[in-house]
Amino acid sequence: MPAKVLISGSSGFLGRALIQNLGANGYEITRLIRRPTSAAGQIAWDFAQPLAPQSVSGFDAVIHLAGESIASRWTESKKKAIRDSRVLGTRYLAEALARAASPPRVLISASAIGFYGDRDDEILREDSASGGTGFLPEVCREWEAAAEPAINAGIRTAFLRTGIVLSANGGALKQMLPPFRMALGGRIGSGRQWMSWIDVEDEIGAIRHILANESLRGPVNSVSPHPVTNAEFTKTLASVLSRPAIFPMPAFAARLVFGQMGEELLLGSQKVEPAKLAAGGYLFRKPNLRGALESILKS
Repeated sequence: MPAKVLISGSSGFLGRALIQNLGANGYEITRLIRRPTSAAGQIAWDFAQPLAPQSVSGFDAVIHLAGESIASRWTESKKKAIRDSRVLGTRYLAEALARAASPPRVLISASAIGFYGDRDDEILREDSASGGTGFLPEVCREWEAAAEPAINAGIRTAFLRTGIVLSANGGALKQMLPPFRMALGGRIGSGRQWMSWIDVEDEIGAIRHILANESLRGPVNSVSPHPVTNAEFTKTLASVLSRPAIFPMPAFAARLVFGQMGEELLLGSQKVEPAKLAAGGYLFRKPNLRGALESILKS
């Protein structure tokens, strides 16, 4: 079991939760942070610049979560920041790890189910091809390809293709809660688009499962085994909050307000299965949406 772990993206809600979990279970954590530092347990880095191999040498595992948030309207400058933070950051980190005197045994590099593109009702597993020419699948393909130096150096590399991570402390759910609590929520567009989600505890569980299982490499879908449609998701969320869900957002309004982000992220459909996690024996703590939302919102 890895003991010394290097983590990027540690300031996000997932990074914070992961560090708390790993720290409580005896892991020694070092953080890659995007500001100058001389503090113990921290390494400064600039994702747009090469990393010194000696700075990332000697770790048992590296968990790379860093990336610009995608949850806002995608201007050209925003799209460049999203792409560069993922592609350049991953490439320079992978190159440094490949040249390190003592490279890690495993690199877990974040990715996303946006890799698959908008696929309607098609069931998507890790061997499904990337689809379409949208921004998200293009970025995800480049993002994963950027880790090639680590793979070529013999480092076991897994791509965590994550769905919507549910947490009260960040991400999509935190943004949805205010309107739903005011009874102003509802489905988006037709509501028939599939939402593949995962509870934050299972996201952390999936990461630890990959750390511990030498057979897991390449893409790993990190989603619940029970995806739901947008209509079901919003209805369930409103029910858990004891509110109605009677204010739908028409598709044209999502496109008008959010532009390309609304088209791909809010109206796109991905029905994803966690085939590798299931085959590897991972047992989901919160496989069902209602139970996950009740645990998050009523704890």
